[in-house]
Amino acid sequence: MKRMKLPMAIAAFGLILPAVLLAQKTSFDFDKGTDFTKFKTYAQKPGTAVGDQFVDKRIADAIDAEMTAKGMTKNDAKPDVTVIYHVAFDKKQDISTYSTGMAYGPYGYGWGGGWGGTEVRVQEILQGTLIIDIADANHKTLVFRGMGVKEVDVQAKAEKRDKNISEAVKKILKNYPPKPKK
Repeated sequence: MKRMKLPMAIAAFGLILPAVLLAQKTSFDFDKGTDFTKFKTYAQKPGTAVGDQFVDKRIADAIDAEMTAKGMTKNDAKPDVTVIYHVAFDKKQDISTYSTGMAYGPYGYGWGGGWGGTEVRVQEILQGTLIIDIADANHKTLVFRGMGVKEVDVQAKAEKRDKNISEAVKKILKNYPPKPKK
């Protein structure tokens, strides 16, 4: 009975791991000396774009929607803060190995030795990083940075890309403005 628990645990981990890898990881940092309550207006400025006009527009629109939802007003002439986004891509390799069969060994049937073997799969993954910087427009200093990292589905349809980008921006800006510590 104990011999079967380990293979079942390995199989369960193998099923859970892809779901964990697909989750977006976010983080943020901010200038603790900044009074974020004084910021009421914003403008977007160019940063490091994707280079695909459709994706860049989706990101800019998602930022506008999220900043508006937070009570900010867009003002390109005299903003309180400037919002700039940066996008980077990196290719990663996901290497998976697993046994291709059961075998009969000195302790009965189980994993290892005998017939079967080990199969190795290598898969290229495109990982995208979206950074959203918010700077005090008057002092020209960075006051907030949010970052999200996630596997990019290059085959996604336009509707799915809209949803993924909107969710990513919302999650990255979730903690903006930062709550003061009491």
